[in-house]
Amino acid sequence: METTVAQAIQDEDRWGAVLAKDSRRDGDFVFAVKTTGIYCRPSCPARPAKRQNVEFFDTTAEAAQAGFRACKRCKPDGLSQEAQRQQLVLQACQAIEQSESGLSLDELAARVGMSPHHVHRVFKAATGLTPRQYHQAVRSRRVGPALEEASSVTEAIYDAGFSSSGRFYENAGATLGMSPTRYRQGAPGEQIRYTVEASPLGPMLVAATPRGVCAIEFADQPEALLASLQKRYPKAAFEAGDEAFQQWVRQILAYLELPRGSLDLPLDVQGTAFQRRVWQALQAIPCGQTVSYSELAQRLGQAGAVRAVASACANNQIALAIPCHRVVRTGGALAGYRWGVERKAELLRREGGES
Repeated sequence: METTVAQAIQDEDRWGAVLAKDSRRDGDFVFAVKTTGIYCRPSCPARPAKRQNVEFFDTTAEAAQAGFRACKRCKPDGLSQEAQRQQLVLQACQAIEQSESGLSLDELAARVGMSPHHVHRVFKAATGLTPRQYHQAVRSRRVGPALEEASSVTEAIYDAGFSSSGRFYENAGATLGMSPTRYRQGAPGEQIRYTVEASPLGPMLVAATPRGVCAIEFADQPEALLASLQKRYPKAAFEAGDEAFQQWVRQILAYLELPRGSLDLPLDVQGTAFQRRVWQALQAIPCGQTVSYSELAQRLGQAGAVRAVASACANNQIALAIPCHRVVRTGGALAGYRWGVERKAELLRREGGES
């Protein structure tokens, strides 16, 4: 009886997806129409059959084995339109990453067999960035290792793919948090106040530059926190915090004990334009509430950029103040967390959110 009820619930959910022509469910199942002998994907544009004539199958192989033929309109035995788009976007990403000087939109469109307008629209919907912004992010990601290996800053900038040093310097502060020369030298002279405190979630590192808090991180051992900070800024001047810094630390610890409202601190964050948009959206999620990765992508107006949203959450280095722990999988299940899923669950428990 339990199996029959569960199957009925699943079938009604699938029928709802068919009526909505939900392309997100393509690949999850197929439905067959007994009166025509044809099976289709959920997003098939044909007019829906009567419910009593519809049967559901987990795979195309099962539908074919039951004697049904693949629909020639939606082609359920081939790649879905969404899968085809994802494949084309992946090809576009690879083409951009392999290009030293970048590709024009026309050149990129020719590489993937789309029109320039279409590749721009599909690429932005999937990644949250335009092809040009994606190339800028790729160059910025390259420049850190290049600065460490090149014989000069100028050489590193050109090796990373920037067409001129001026274009790189325009965004260096947001990308590195300092000038390229200082980053290459290990941030000499950068004053970083820090402390490692015992917290309900284990050892907690708080660090700040003169511009604001640059790290709130957790680990099982204090030594790991210090090693990570020193690796990021090997030649910075580390010092004990002043009274203003200690006030921030007390504020963070108090928030951990009784999380209410938002943790209002001056922050020094560096990332791509899309990452900063995601982090701002995270700060708008009220304490005690959670959203899914797909819902957050929709709030940004980038419904197809779920993976990019998840990546931005994973790259966040300021826990609590940028509350990436409030993002969960569709359905409420906990996904990964930079500082461990157990800590994520505990934070949500303390906030009264879903866990």
